[in-house]
Amino acid sequence: MEFALLGWPEAGATLRLDFREFSYAGKFVMSNTGKAVARDSEGTRAAVPRADADIERPDPGSEDDPFERDIVAAAAFNEDRTDPGVLWIRYITTRHDRRGEGIGARLAAFVAERAAERGYRRCRIAVNNPYAYHALYKAGFVFTGRETGLAELVLERPGQRDAATYQCGLDTFRTAEERELSDEERAFLDRHEGDGAPGLVPVPDEGDSRAPPEP
Repeated sequence: MEFALLGWPEAGATLRLDFREFSYAGKFVMSNTGKAVARDSEGTRAAVPRADADIERPDPGSEDDPFERDIVAAAAFNEDRTDPGVLWIRYITTRHDRRGEGIGARLAAFVAERAAERGYRRCRIAVNNPYAYHALYKAGFVFTGRETGLAELVLERPGQRDAATYQCGLDTFRTAEERELSDEERAFLDRHEGDGAPGLVPVPDEGDSRAPPEP
């Protein structure tokens, strides 16, 4: 696995991600955000799910495939409009067949570390589901107690990691009447009730090809 910073917002980097394999694929075509990726050129690749209105398309990874071939996760980020000391991660997406491996959390930690090296005081992200919340805690982010106008929970790094703050965010998902949680999400929240903040994932270096430790 290789982690790479493709450029900060001013570099105008773009990515062509297959919408059948990545959520938010269209957001990465935009050139007004910085980009970072995790690559795995040797990993296996599951069959691409067909969209309802899909047309005949080249096989992923073939010479005729117009999309990025070896990317398994991508992040897009930009500077806060009112505070130049804050970098916001706007989107993180992991290829559908590689979800659950902790790649997104490691990529978030990678971006936050690069942001700190560049001089940003804070790195922030907003999440709308308990799975992403838990994953971002593994990347070293903590709940700020604030929400966006879209009812997303705002997390930032660095911050004080403790059980009370971690559970405060989970309680926000549990108790907000406007949130329509799935049975799986409610079961996830039940499993983590009373838990402390989860352990941290290792922060990858640029070009890091080491496998993550066994969970």
